[in-house]
Amino acid sequence: MERNKSIIKVSIIGIITNIFLVIFKMIIGFLVNSIAIILDGVNNLSDTISSLITIIGAKLSTKKPNKKHPYGYGRIEYFASIIVALIIIVAGITSFKESFLKIIHPEQANYNMISIIIIVVAIIIKFILGKYVKKQGVKLNSSSLIASGTDALNDSIISASTLVAAIISIIWNISIEGYIGIIISILILKAAFEIIKTPIDEMIGVRADKELTTKLRKKIYSYEEVLGVYDLILHNYGPNNIIATAHIEVNDNMTAKEIHRLTRQITIDIYQTFGIIITIGIYASNDAGEFKDIKATVSKLPKKYKSIIQTHGFYVDIDNKTISFDTIFSFDELDPLKIVNEITTELKSKYPNYNFNIIIDQDFTD
Repeated sequence: MERNKSIIKVSIIGIITNIFLVIFKMIIGFLVNSIAIILDGVNNLSDTISSLITIIGAKLSTKKPNKKHPYGYGRIEYFASIIVALIIIVAGITSFKESFLKIIHPEQANYNMISIIIIVVAIIIKFILGKYVKKQGVKLNSSSLIASGTDALNDSIISASTLVAAIISIIWNISIEGYIGIIISILILKAAFEIIKTPIDEMIGVRADKELTTKLRKKIYSYEEVLGVYDLILHNYGPNNIIATAHIEVNDNMTAKEIHRLTRQITIDIYQTFGIIITIGIYASNDAGEFKDIKATVSKLPKKYKSIIQTHGFYVDIDNKTISFDTIFSFDELDPLKIVNEITTELKSKYPNYNFNIIIDQDFTD
C-alpha cells in the first residue's frame, strides 16, 4: 500500500510539472511560430497523460485477489506501462508528420531572448524531473515510473535541440525547425519502443533476478536438514507479487512429521523475509554406501555432455530396482531426449541390475 501511495505521489509531481511546461511551451511556441517548441509542448502533454495512466494503474493493481483473479491485479502495472508507450508512439508519429510538413512548407520562427530563457528553464526542469522520477521508479520497482522518468530525460534532450534551433535562427536567420522536429520525433519513437519492451518481457516471462534467487537458495540452505536446493521457479504476477516453487533434498530416513515441520518453517521464513509465497517439494536422498559409485557416475554427466548443466534428485528405489534423477539441459540443446536415451543405455550396461528413470528438466533460474 505504501508503495502505491509513493507511486501516485511521484506521478502527481510529474503531472503538475508537465502541465506547467505545456502551458509555457505552447504560449511561446505560438508567439514565436516555432513548430519545434509546440511539438515539445505536445510531448509534455503526452507525459501528463502518461502520469495519469500510471496513477490509474497503481490504483487498480492494489485490488484484492478474488475467485476470478486469485493472483491479484499486480500485472495491471505492466499494461499501464504499455499504454504509456503507445501514447508516446502516437505523439512521435504526429510530431514526425507535422515536422515533415514544416520542411515542405517552411516558415521562419521569430525567436527572442524571452523564448530562449523559457527553453533553458524547461531543459533544467525536465532533466531534474526525469532524474527524480526514474530514481523513484527504480526504488519502488515501478516500470511505469521508470518509463516516465526515462521519457522525461529524453525530453530534456529534445528541449535542448529546440534551443539549438532557436540559436541558429537568431544568429544566421536559418530555419531548421522541421529538421529538428524530425529528430525529436525519432527520439520520441525510440524512447517509446524501449519503454514498451520491459513490460512485454515481464508479461511473457523473463528469467528471475540472479541476486534474488541466490538469496532465496542461501536462505533455504541455512537449514541443516537441507542437503540441496533445486528447481527454483519464480512466477511474477506483478512487481511485488511473486509465487515460487522449489525442491529440497533431505535424507530419506526423515519422518513425515519432520519434513512437515521443516517445509512449514521454510515457507514462513521465505514469506517473512522476501514476501514470496513458496511451495516446497521433496527429493529423498540415499546415495551412501553401495550407491555412491553410481551417483558419482551420474554427477560426471555434465562434463561429458556440454549441454547438461546439472544433475540432481538422485534416488535409488531399492524395492523396485529403479534409479531416478533429473538432468537440467541448456536451452541450446535441440534434442535432449536423444542424449537421455544415450545416457540410459550407457548406465544400463554399466549397472544392469537397475532400471533408470531420467527426467528432463529446464534451466529456469541461476
